Amino acid sequence: MAEVIEYKCPNCSGAIAFDSTIQKMLCPYCDSELEMDSLKKLDEQLVDFPASEDLSWDKSKANQWQEGEADQMKVYACESCGGQLLADDTTAATSCPYCDNPVVLKERLAGDLKPHYVLPFKLDKKAAKEALNKHLSGKRLLPKIFKEEQHIDEVKGIYVPFWLFDAEVFADGKYRGIRSRTWSDANYNYIETSHYSLLRSATMTYERVPVDGSSKLDDRLMQSLEPFDFKEAVDFQTAYLAGYLADRYDQTADASLDLASRRIRKSTETRLASTVQGYGSVQKEDTSIRLNNEEPLYVLYPVWLLNTSWQGKKYTFAMNGQTGKFVGDLPLDKRAYWRYFISIALVTTLLVYGLVWLIYWMQ
Repeated sequence: MAEVIEYKCPNCSGAIAFDSTIQKMLCPYCDSELEMDSLKKLDEQLVDFPASEDLSWDKSKANQWQEGEADQMKVYACESCGGQLLADDTTAATSCPYCDNPVVLKERLAGDLKPHYVLPFKLDKKAAKEALNKHLSGKRLLPKIFKEEQHIDEVKGIYVPFWLFDAEVFADGKYRGIRSRTWSDANYNYIETSHYSLLRSATMTYERVPVDGSSKLDDRLMQSLEPFDFKEAVDFQTAYLAGYLADRYDQTADASLDLASRRIRKSTETRLASTVQGYGSVQKEDTSIRLNNEEPLYVLYPVWLLNTSWQGKKYTFAMNGQTGKFVGDLPLDKRAYWRYFISIALVTTLLVYGLVWLIYWMQ
């Protein structure tokens, strides 16, 4: 079986995990605290750690595994209770299903899979639940029963793999600006329209443009959680993952480069166009954008994922584990919507009728 990392308290041998409130490893049994630096040596062998061997179970049993399904799963042994953990090929940190001790899957973070940096969680599960309740409050068109019956099916803190791209951009733009002025004399009204050919050139530098490297997560959802403050990132240590879930990337840097380039190009076009001012209207005629990308960084960013259900449908919310920014779609109560729409229409009709009646009697 493949090797796992479990962190034990030196005082009572209990399982310890990273605590976001104190930014240290904390033992829930004896309240011992360990500095992160004291655990750095445990990660030294990640550079040369080999890949795991094949699965130890029989893949030929069709009633257990469909074709190709077992190839994406591996078996790990919990060092605390000896139970077997099953993990897919992107899981990097999880917990034992038997004793609930946090474990880090060593091979998923070794060699080229080892992140450069990690941004530790600053907000805990309680903060995520409070953020969801705040997100629900004050929503008039949210189904009332959703608030009353709403329960959180799952709350999980997960380190999401991100690629951070740096780029130097050379941009040129051609625009047409239009100015008009009007005046009159005793006989005529005049309109003068002037057309200008406008050229813009710029060199821009982008640093750490993020693209999530997990195909499991919606790119738009992850982009909605931005920005993450990279200044608080630290050199990667597996200890930061203890007590949380973590995925390794399954989208390579090359595969993520296209999305990063599109984000950079869109921002560059917007910034270049914003320099054209002082005209009644501006039309874009042509732009040329060249990118010089540098080697990307592989980092893990903290995200709280919350899943709720209502009327058989799942709703996923996400919170930035560093800043607390909360995003997620909500269901619409159609009856409440039409009641609200009709009440607004009725009030508007009465106001218009009253205004017409007042004008009539004032004449």
